[in-house]
Amino acid sequence: MSTQESFAFPARPALGRSGRQIQVRANFFPVQSLPQRPIHHYEVVITPEVPPAKNRRVYQLWEDEALLSGNLGGVRPVFDGRKNVYSARPLPIVGDASEFTVDFFDNEDPFAIKNTAKKFTLALIKVGEINMQSLGLFLEGNRQIETPHDAINALDILLRHRPSLVYTTVGRCFYTPDSAAPIANGAQLWQGFHQSIRPTRGQMLINLDVSATAFFQPGPLVEMVAKILNRNTPNDLRAPITEKDRTKLDKTLKGLKVAVTHRGQIRRKYRIARLTLTPASRTMFQLTATGQEESVAGYFLNKYNAPLYFPHLPCLIVGDPAKLIYLPIEVCEVVAGQRHLRKLNERQTAEMIKFTCQPPHVRSNKISAGITILQQRDNEYLREFDVTIGHEMAIVNSRILPAPAISYHPASKEPVITPREGAWNLRDKMVAQGVTIRSWSVVAFGTDHDYPVVAIQKFITLLVQTCEECGVFVQNRQPPISYANPHGNVEKTIVDAYMVAGNSFQERPQLVVCILPNTGVPLYAEIKRVSDTVVGLATQCIQAKHMFAAKRQYCANVCLKMNVKLGGMNSFLSNAQLPFVSERPTIVFGADVTHPAPGSASTQSIAALVGSMDAQCSRYAAAIRVQKGRQEMIQDLASMVVELLKTFYQTCGAKPERICFFRDGVSEGQFHDVLRAEIEAMRVACTMLEATYRPTITYIVVQKRHHARFFPIRKEDSDKSGNVLPGTVVETGVTHPSEFDFYLCSHPGLQGTSKPTHYHVLYDENQFTSDSLQELTYRLCYLYCRATRSVSVVPPAYYAHLVAARARFHATGDGWLEGYSDFGSVMNMSQMSSASMSSIASLNGSSSTTSVSVGGMIGANSGGAGVNSLSAQMGGLSVGGGGSGEGPASASASALSKRVSITNLAAGPVRTLGSRASGFFSNNAPVGGANGGIVGFAKNGGSSFGSGPTVGPDGSSSSAEGIVRVMNYGVVKSELASVMWYM
Repeated sequence: MSTQESFAFPARPALGRSGRQIQVRANFFPVQSLPQRPIHHYEVVITPEVPPAKNRRVYQLWEDEALLSGNLGGVRPVFDGRKNVYSARPLPIVGDASEFTVDFFDNEDPFAIKNTAKKFTLALIKVGEINMQSLGLFLEGNRQIETPHDAINALDILLRHRPSLVYTTVGRCFYTPDSAAPIANGAQLWQGFHQSIRPTRGQMLINLDVSATAFFQPGPLVEMVAKILNRNTPNDLRAPITEKDRTKLDKTLKGLKVAVTHRGQIRRKYRIARLTLTPASRTMFQLTATGQEESVAGYFLNKYNAPLYFPHLPCLIVGDPAKLIYLPIEVCEVVAGQRHLRKLNERQTAEMIKFTCQPPHVRSNKISAGITILQQRDNEYLREFDVTIGHEMAIVNSRILPAPAISYHPASKEPVITPREGAWNLRDKMVAQGVTIRSWSVVAFGTDHDYPVVAIQKFITLLVQTCEECGVFVQNRQPPISYANPHGNVEKTIVDAYMVAGNSFQERPQLVVCILPNTGVPLYAEIKRVSDTVVGLATQCIQAKHMFAAKRQYCANVCLKMNVKLGGMNSFLSNAQLPFVSERPTIVFGADVTHPAPGSASTQSIAALVGSMDAQCSRYAAAIRVQKGRQEMIQDLASMVVELLKTFYQTCGAKPERICFFRDGVSEGQFHDVLRAEIEAMRVACTMLEATYRPTITYIVVQKRHHARFFPIRKEDSDKSGNVLPGTVVETGVTHPSEFDFYLCSHPGLQGTSKPTHYHVLYDENQFTSDSLQELTYRLCYLYCRATRSVSVVPPAYYAHLVAARARFHATGDGWLEGYSDFGSVMNMSQMSSASMSSIASLNGSSSTTSVSVGGMIGANSGGAGVNSLSAQMGGLSVGGGGSGEGPASASASALSKRVSITNLAAGPVRTLGSRASGFFSNNAPVGGANGGIVGFAKNGGSSFGSGPTVGPDGSSSSAEGIVRVMNYGVVKSELASVMWYM
């Protein structure tokens, strides 16, 4: 298994037959003819080294001169902008290497001597020849031929060469400032096209799509400063700015290239290093001639007779920050064509979505025009290589898979519904398993003037009514309402709300509903950090604008989220519709790794893994790890898999015999490395639990970051938005020549053009057929628990993304500390005040024994017979009452005052769920008592199942591998063990 051959990607099985056959148009254009002769590959070395943009200009100067002089013998080579040159015929160079001198006049270098050329040396070195015959064999599906990356790269560079000379190039996209649209805070959106070349059966295709990205708006820098600070005009900058505004400017402008305007025709360009702490009137420097100190404002007045209009604004420090070159903001202009690399803010993002949202027919027309705009029709470089491009979009065969029948509680007026066009509603339906809410409270982050009590009570009344109509019983219909400062101590607020709920109802609180101002991620993030990692309590956040204009549909959506957070189940599919999962014990994993955003202070990536915990794939437990930044492989996957396999076993009473692993976020270049590492990690995890335990594994990469789009040809094959219908699957025409992959558009179109998800099978011991995998994937998309719509990505991958995003909120201070555990992590309870801990501990200690289990699972007194009958109808679905789970009285002040070690990082210590496992996979019973006490998969010693890191008296965690290093990170509390807390 250590060799790459052991991980050869599976071949495509027979094409699927399920569903209705249709044809769709795809944004791919055929390459009608390919070079028949070998392509010649050269390496180009330009010295001294310069950035890629200047590299291309130096090369182009050489090529233009060589073509004019005839030194190239009529050959037209193509250049990738860095080091590779390709030609259809050999270049007339002496031997295998030649050197040339290029004179380059750089008008952008502020320190260059005017009208003096900078000399560059360009060396051409013969690398070899690329055999194009291997590409033909690969396209015919010959599995003996490895992917000819060299031939595909050469064609890609050929097709990109001409557009790169004309347009601004960003990655695989070409942009133009024509029709640029301004957005908030000094940015503007440029339109362009994404272009790539893709192999499919029998031919190469050009994948072309419209694209847009943000650039900085060119013009006077003072105008950009006004926009960044949300001022209407520069005249609004007359008053001195605050330190907060100065810091915001410093962060936004750092690295921006500006040109000076105070020296007439001399427009030197500089890059901003930082802003001064003092305004221009008080920023002092020493004059070289006299040695006297003078302010920047005074210098410009005396030297250029230019009094500054904004002497109270800070200066720019440009170029080398050690040299302290000062420039006033008002004498600088923003150079055109600079990308906005930092993450767009909320307002900019909203405006970008509005700008880029285009109906399918509009997008299709723009793409069709793009092949001409990028000059792929009349192109001398293509003629040189004997390449011709078709100018009509490809028409491919596809199928529309039938929608599954979704089941709700049998007592519903409409217990089973087959959605139309991927959407349905909760009218006349009750959730499959509804929780009972007994102890809860409401916190409004504002004043009673902002949120009058009457308005809150009106919303709560509607929410409670809607919950009960949906099968979620609210025993206490009038929760206590409190107010809090949105800029205050959120931890104290949540703990106080917890105490108020507990004291009001004399039960451990299950839920706090938080009413928030309409914007602001930091408050939401802090609420989730405190509730997840400090208190161990479900919270439901509501935006104030939705509270004031509440409708039943909105309340129903909130009800769905509350139900799963408290341990309920909203809907399910019958066993017959999920045969792969229901026939034998099967766990479905979803995994994702998220990386820090550009400009973020964090250097850590977060790996998230979720696993299904029942036969209906409706409940998922989660595990989280923090790992070294920018690494896509999950470093600690083995221990994460161990955690979730244990949870599955203790929840269901069965060992998974099959694993279906949906992996998000892997690019094609990483397929082999990630697959090898993660399959081996899963094998290690299984061996850790039992030496002979070897479930069959299927590993599927889920890709959303692609540019394939499909457009319906006939009106009856489209939905109301003009998009392809949910269930449209494409497995030929634009997919891999021989490997098992497909595109699936599983969601209804809302606005714009629907983006399908690409699924690529990299490992398959379960021997899926095309139909079985496509139907499983599509049907799972109807089980996303907080919506009454099918979703665009298979839910396990979706949940993994949500878990990783929530884990970002759990970071405290400036980020993450280095290090992560081999067997879990340790929660630093020192982040919680002693008053908060003692308050919760006293409430837990005073709570009376109750039948409701921790986390708000259905209590024994809330319609137990109904639950049992539902369990029987669902073929042994893992449901049940409080059973033998941890009761509220089991928590104590001493336990809370310690740091808590966990074996399941996301869900807390794995707890035996007793009777919840009964009736589930009876042919694969757990080794242990009927109510738990499971030790491992094996009856004999030597299994590590159920064991975990030990906790020392000081709360530190250790294992056989050594001391676990503590992260400055709150671990999700054990009270949330059995629920989907990340919803």
